[in-house]
Amino acid sequence: MSRALKRMTDVMVAALGLLALAPVLAAVAVAVRLAMGPPMFFRQVRPGYRGRPFVLLKFRTMREPARCGGRPQSDGERLASDAARLTPLGRFLRRWSLDELPQLWNVLKGDLSLVGPRPLLTQYLPLYAPEQARRHNVRPGITGWAQVNGRNAVTWEERLRQDVWYVDHWSLGLDLRILALTVIKVVRGDGISAQGSATMPPFRGAATTAVASDPSREVS
Repeated sequence: MSRALKRMTDVMVAALGLLALAPVLAAVAVAVRLAMGPPMFFRQVRPGYRGRPFVLLKFRTMREPARCGGRPQSDGERLASDAARLTPLGRFLRRWSLDELPQLWNVLKGDLSLVGPRPLLTQYLPLYAPEQARRHNVRPGITGWAQVNGRNAVTWEERLRQDVWYVDHWSLGLDLRILALTVIKVVRGDGISAQGSATMPPFRGAATTAVASDPSREVS
């Protein structure tokens, strides 16, 4: 019953949010279009509940990767870093979490919940330890326990530990607490970036396999 109530709350809040924030969404879309050109949205396949893939929707915050005048890059050539690709507008959108607003559509569709572990990259799936993989036992969220307890400023090990803690301790009361803390964190601008990184460094995993740098990634 509580999970049904959680889903009903997600649908109502997402629908009302999309209606109430329509002018903000339109203004941000126009700003992104003028500052960075098309596309206005960043779309990426992420793992959802039980690891099932879905297309995550965000406003773009980074320039498209440089492609050496349109030609394919050789192995020795490196794409621009996140710091170089992140635009001033993108920094502003991230600072106030405005880039996340299109995910209300993901919530309405059922891909996301308002609260849950953040959906990460699909190439991380084989790198999780069995305990870490339990983060997929609930629907992912726009915000979560890890986001109000350090966000990108904590280590991957701690971030994933907090995700699993949420899975084991979930309640509607905890969700309300996380939503309230999220507002405070956004106003303060806490944990937007990891130390020494414009966003979050790649997850290397519990296994020995390393994740190659993906120029299309926007992890948050």
